[in-house]
Amino acid sequence: MAAVTETLPGARPAKTAFSLAEVRRIALAAQGFADRRPVGVPDLRSLRRVLARIGLLQIDSVNVLVRSHYLPLFSRLGAYPAALLERAAYRRPRALFEYWAHEASLLPVAVQPLLRWRMARGEHEAWGSMQRLQAERPGFVEDVLAMVAERGPVGAGELEEERPRKAGPWWDWHDTKAALEWLFFTGRVSTARRRNFERLYDLTERVIPAEVLAVPTPEPGEAHRELIRLAARALGVATEKDLRDYFRLSPGQARPAVATLVEDGALIPVTVEGWRNQAYLHPEARIPRRISAAALLSPFDSLVWERSRTERIWGFRYRLEIYTPAPKRVHGYYVLPFLLRDDLVARVDLKADRKAGVLLVQAAHLEPGRPAGDVAVALAAQLTELAGWLGLDAVGPPVAGDLAPHLGPVLVATGAAVR
Repeated sequence: MAAVTETLPGARPAKTAFSLAEVRRIALAAQGFADRRPVGVPDLRSLRRVLARIGLLQIDSVNVLVRSHYLPLFSRLGAYPAALLERAAYRRPRALFEYWAHEASLLPVAVQPLLRWRMARGEHEAWGSMQRLQAERPGFVEDVLAMVAERGPVGAGELEEERPRKAGPWWDWHDTKAALEWLFFTGRVSTARRRNFERLYDLTERVIPAEVLAVPTPEPGEAHRELIRLAARALGVATEKDLRDYFRLSPGQARPAVATLVEDGALIPVTVEGWRNQAYLHPEARIPRRISAAALLSPFDSLVWERSRTERIWGFRYRLEIYTPAPKRVHGYYVLPFLLRDDLVARVDLKADRKAGVLLVQAAHLEPGRPAGDVAVALAAQLTELAGWLGLDAVGPPVAGDLAPHLGPVLVATGAAVR
């Protein structure tokens, strides 16, 4: 839940040295946690406002709770209709599109021209499996593209199953999928929609709005500068590494862009308490007087996805333990940080038991030095809202963790928990 904050008179920072407390508030405001929640049911305007701040939503396949790209909007807007995001991404007039930005991502369609340099690079820098495929099966990729043109929107499995078989394993699923992914990376096909999370591909000109495709392609250096500018706006204050990580730029792409933006006054060099590296402030960054927020964060939320930055700002060491063997996990399988006001105060391992209609709190851990009682009350409210948004009837009392003895009774007392 994001709540309104009060900003200092004149709000734009004029100084060039900042404390960590100030940087926390700058970063949270840049990420939309200082914005007032919409009155009533959030609509497309609300979604656009969030995307204007954070720039993109990272997509991930894990569905133990909910697909990760749905959570950042919930964290900032509250219980919004999930169909709102699906409509923006996969229906006309299309507001978002899928591409590789910070990993697989949903982005505003207006950003598409800024990523064409990456698409063009893919044409000349095919990865190993594609080099093999093109060498061993000349014309195969073009055959796949022709099938998409004829059949799209279509998934890899449908192409593998429904084309006439040729001699040998010509149309096996793995090669078909590889060809589609390469065509996607190079911008020749796009995701028209998803079916049970499977991408259904179509020709890009049938997915991306014509007015966006008509925008002239910027030269790569210009595109890199604009992507760094978008990252700086989304982060508020950041190091060069933070900035380039946002859209996965290389040091060779990011450093000249940062230097030019500094020269143009579009980035302001600043110092931050405890940071060894040079930091940069976006000229429109604001320092709210306080942040009044309470939000559960996806592991892939843009506020925390750069783990070293999260640790620098909040002292919050965060590692996703999905691939860690269960006996060696410290905090759990799918752990969400909990933001309270301007601090990351706890972490909870959550699972949606859809069959039982229960949000399972498998573990709840308090960050050192945080007030357990206040955190438990605020976290219980957020878990209750999350369960309702997911269509679940109750919250299961926490099973493990040092916050569990405080959180469990609050959930029971509020009637949210199953006993």
